[in-house]
Amino acid sequence: MSGGPDVTGRVLTVPNVLSLLRLAGVPVFLWLLLGPHWDGLAVLVLVVSGLTDWLDGKLARWLNQYSRLGELLDPAVDRLYILATLAAFLIRDIVPWWVVAALVGRDLVLTVCVGLMRRRGYGPFPVTYLGKAATFNLLYAFPLLLFAQGTSELATVARAFGYAFTAWGTALYLWSGVVYIIQFARAMRPPVASPSGGTDRLSG
Repeated sequence: MSGGPDVTGRVLTVPNVLSLLRLAGVPVFLWLLLGPHWDGLAVLVLVVSGLTDWLDGKLARWLNQYSRLGELLDPAVDRLYILATLAAFLIRDIVPWWVVAALVGRDLVLTVCVGLMRRRGYGPFPVTYLGKAATFNLLYAFPLLLFAQGTSELATVARAFGYAFTAWGTALYLWSGVVYIIQFARAMRPPVASPSGGTDRLSG
């Protein structure tokens, strides 16, 4: 089929460099939150990560620099930021344990699904707009939840918006997980004969 992006095996591309810079920021972000508790700088790291996450996707399209590494690296870095933030927030009692359990549980289930699919010759789940929307909501929620730790009027406003983004992000994150599990179930079931004489796992 034609018309799709030209995905290559290139490694050194502008989007991949941005993703690697985002990856390098994960331990820095954790240290800021759990070491000196420099929440303002931690928020700055999150904001920069969110901007570069948006930018690397745009640059991949503008520069036609799609790569297989980028397809794997970009969502992996997103998940690392989410998991790192959840771990730090749980330790600091910023979010309840059940939110962390739901989001981490979703990723663990999908990790098992991807491993089983690879045994059948399938690649990882494709990145979807639903999953991206969930990630964006959570990455916007986290800085707001940090701002909400203060006692000012701004902290009160940040708390309301932070809880809202957390609720939407969690719901979308779990919903996208359900979509992926449905795809996994269709891929794993035995193929059925199609009217044209071939086999099809996705119909019906």
